[in-house]
Amino acid sequence: MTIIDHFPLLSIAIPMSAGALIVFLKEKRRKINKLIALFSSVAQLIIGITLMLAVSGSLSSVHWVNNIAVYHLGNWAAPFGIVLVVDRLAALMLTLSAGLGLMCLIYSTSLWDRAGVHFHSLFQFILMGVNGAFVTGDLFNLFVFFEIFLAASYGLLLHGSGQNRVSSGFHYIIVNLMGGFLMLIGISMIYSITGTLNLADLGMKAGNLSLDERILFETACAFLATAFLIKAAAWPLSFWLINAYSSAVAPVAAIFSIMTKVGIYALLRVGSILLPSGAPAGFGGEWMYYIGLFTLGYGAIGLLAEKNLSRMISFCIVISSGTLLTALGMPGVALTGPSLYYLVSSVLALGVAFLLVEIIRRTEAVPRSVLSVSLEAFGLDQDKTSDYSGEVVGVAIPSSMAFLGLAFFTCILIIAGLPPFSGFLAKFALLSQAVRLTYTEMGETSYNAWLLVISMLFSGMVTVIVLGRTGIRLFWGSGTLNPPKLSLREALPIALLLMACLYITIWVSDVMSYMNATAHSLDDPYEYMQAVSSNTLPTASSGGD
Repeated sequence: MTIIDHFPLLSIAIPMSAGALIVFLKEKRRKINKLIALFSSVAQLIIGITLMLAVSGSLSSVHWVNNIAVYHLGNWAAPFGIVLVVDRLAALMLTLSAGLGLMCLIYSTSLWDRAGVHFHSLFQFILMGVNGAFVTGDLFNLFVFFEIFLAASYGLLLHGSGQNRVSSGFHYIIVNLMGGFLMLIGISMIYSITGTLNLADLGMKAGNLSLDERILFETACAFLATAFLIKAAAWPLSFWLINAYSSAVAPVAAIFSIMTKVGIYALLRVGSILLPSGAPAGFGGEWMYYIGLFTLGYGAIGLLAEKNLSRMISFCIVISSGTLLTALGMPGVALTGPSLYYLVSSVLALGVAFLLVEIIRRTEAVPRSVLSVSLEAFGLDQDKTSDYSGEVVGVAIPSSMAFLGLAFFTCILIIAGLPPFSGFLAKFALLSQAVRLTYTEMGETSYNAWLLVISMLFSGMVTVIVLGRTGIRLFWGSGTLNPPKLSLREALPIALLLMACLYITIWVSDVMSYMNATAHSLDDPYEYMQAVSSNTLPTASSGGD
């Protein structure tokens, strides 16, 4: 075995080990903890990029069945043992989460990792849970990793103290606990019916169920899909998101922007596996389409009625989830590739937007910093603890207002889908494919495609009006702006994330080729099943389960 064969496991083991080590070292060794967290995040990004190259066939040294990495823990073959599976979709999501996580971590070292306790350990556990959800090959471990990153997110949502965070955090915890309960019910029912939780094995057995078993199976899938839709912030299950995300501190809210996409990923993954047997309601088709359509409308109307900037960005997350659910609910694979491109673009842009919100707040005159209030809440003495200063760490960059305004309006263009950036290319690809469906298909598909086109144009127009008006009011309509102190630790992550958006804009052909190949692999789940059920096992034992 080569080291790359162990990368699926390392994507989980590295953040888990880093988080545990940081807990062991405690808060007194803060500088060491930062270095451990940064090393872990960089390693995860390297792993994600390497796996993307490997599954696309760009690495000649890697020979995997159908270019899909299957890691058998304890050398137990599927479906009896636990397997980790990395295909094109999983590698893409690993890279996206690692890149965003690294940028949020760098940003947090300027101020927000000191606004409470256990920030770095909880942050690593979130990355561990998210990575595990992307690479796991069975439903039960999908539930386990969901609970890991949700449990860590409960602590990070309260990071920084404050009444709003406690109130919204309570709702966030209750709703997600209910979602986990529904997910566990669905998993239990599926196991009692099929006798397996391995995704590949489940895809092969689901088509051979009797009529009575099929009814129970689809009921179980309804519970499971509801849990995924809660995490994906689908209407009417998205009421918890706005208060929670708008109350979180900037780097936490930014990393949360990918957590809703874990729900989208789960729907897409399970739905694609069950495709040959007929994906049950909730995992595709008209149900997902109409849920996405209502989510898109809810997000657009909520954005129109909102005046608080952080809540506006939260509604934009709901709009992005609605767009993805609606597009993925359309038949065939024509919209899947553009949807994945849109997913990457929206996650990067919304992450930047949340990072910018906190800096924009500094332009307003405030009597006391949030960090000062947090220090009091945790009983920390600011005078005796030199590491806890009320100022950002690092050298302030010149022309901070110019940088802030340029970054904000670039974000608006990407989120709204205006040229020349990746948001425009993503929406153009989605709309062009939807219009093409209206000419190639008849009946209901044509009607649904036009609804998608109208809804996306309406939500884009609303986003331009609301965010554009807000930007003008913030940067040009106020005569009381104070140039904020902006450190390189804050400016660099924002600039790099925007450069990532620029990268997928310039090299759109290569990126879309990867996305379309991913879409076709999802449409042919037998490659996934064949890779998992293959008798080719690692030559050496690789740890227990």
